Amino acid sequence: MRFSTLLVMASVAESAAVGRQAAAPAPGPDGRYTISAPGIKAQFIPYGATLTHLFVKDKNGEDIDVVLGYDDVDYYPKDPGHPVYNAIPGRYANRIGNGQYSIDGEKFTTEKNDGDNTLHSGTNNWSFRFWDVTALSADSITFSILDKSNSSQGFPGDVKSSVTYSVTNSTWKIKITAESPDRKTPILLTQHTYFNLDAYKNPATDLIWDHTLHLPYSKRYLEADQGALPTGKILTAAPGSINDFASSPDLLFGHSRTSPAFKGNCGANGACEGYNGYWLIEDAPKDAVVLTLASKFSGVKAELRTDQPGVVLYSCSWMDGSAGVKSTQGLPGKEQKVVKSSCVAIEAQDYPDGINRPEWGRLEKQIFGPGKVYSQETSWTFSTL
Repeated sequence: MRFSTLLVMASVAESAAVGRQAAAPAPGPDGRYTISAPGIKAQFIPYGATLTHLFVKDKNGEDIDVVLGYDDVDYYPKDPGHPVYNAIPGRYANRIGNGQYSIDGEKFTTEKNDGDNTLHSGTNNWSFRFWDVTALSADSITFSILDKSNSSQGFPGDVKSSVTYSVTNSTWKIKITAESPDRKTPILLTQHTYFNLDAYKNPATDLIWDHTLHLPYSKRYLEADQGALPTGKILTAAPGSINDFASSPDLLFGHSRTSPAFKGNCGANGACEGYNGYWLIEDAPKDAVVLTLASKFSGVKAELRTDQPGVVLYSCSWMDGSAGVKSTQGLPGKEQKVVKSSCVAIEAQDYPDGINRPEWGRLEKQIFGPGKVYSQETSWTFSTL
C-alpha cells in the first residue's frame, strides 16, 4: 500500500474519531501536499505535520530545496533514527529534566528517552503520529491533532492542536495553536526545521560551518549540562566567543571551529560538536528579523521572525551518515550522506525545561488549562545576498 493511501485512511479514521465526517483532502500522486506562491514551494505529509521539501530561489534564480528529508514518503514512519525532520514535536518540545515536573504540587513522571531526561515528550510524541488535514488551498494547509490524556506518559488532559502552514512572496509562515479544555498540562511547541542552504550542492563542503548566522537580539543563552539540559544559569556571550552570534552580521556559523572548546561545546563529555542549546531573544522590536542564516555559495538568505522568546540551535552533531540526501539535493553522480555538522536545526520556542525553572518566570507561558490557548506565529523569508 502506498503511503499516500495510508495517509488518507489514517486521516479519515482520526477525523471520524473526533466527530468530523468530511473526508480529508487527498495528497498528490507523490503522497505529498504542495502549496506554492511566488518564489517558494513547500510540500508536506500528515505524519508529524512534516515539511518534506522547501524550494526557494538561489542566486542564479534556480529552485533549490533547502531542508532535509527523504525522497520516499513511506520511509518517514519507518525511520529508526527519526531526527524529527521538519516536524512538530509535542506536546512539550525539547527536554524535561529528570523526566518529571509538578503542577500545583502534583508530581508527574514522563518517559526518559534521552538519558535521564525526556526529549520531545517521549517516543510517542506528535512527530511520530498522523495528523488530520483539516484545510487545504493553493497556498495554505492546516494539520490538526487530538492528543488524548497520557497518550505520552505523564501528560494529563486532552490537548487539541493545529498548525497552519502558508506561503506568500518567498515567505513560509507557521501558526500553531493548542488548548487543554479540561485540565492543566504543559504545552511547548516548535517547528523543528533542518536547513542546509546549499542543498548539499557545494563541491567544497557539505558542512554547515561556512554559512553565516546572526542573532542580533540574542547576546544571552542558557547554560546547559552534559546532557544538553539547561542548568538554570543564563550566560552572556562575549563578542567573538564561541556562543556569540550577536556581535556581527558576518560571523560564520563555524567561527570558533578551531577553538579547543568547539568539540564538547554542546556536551556529551566532549562528543557533541558545535551547538545544541537555547539563545534568548530580548528587546526585539515587533516583527523584527531575529535570526539570519545565509550562504555565500548558494546566495540564499533566510530571515526568521517569531513571537517566541528564544530559539534552539542544533548543529546536527549526532547525524551518523546513515541517511542520504534527497534527489532534489546533492551533486550529480556523487553519493552523499547527511553527516555530522552538515545541517542546522533552528527551533523557535519557549525556554526548554521552563516548567522546572520557576526562577525564569515561564510557568504562565508553559502551563495551559481551561480557557487558556497556546499560540505561536513564526515565519521564514527567503531572498538572495
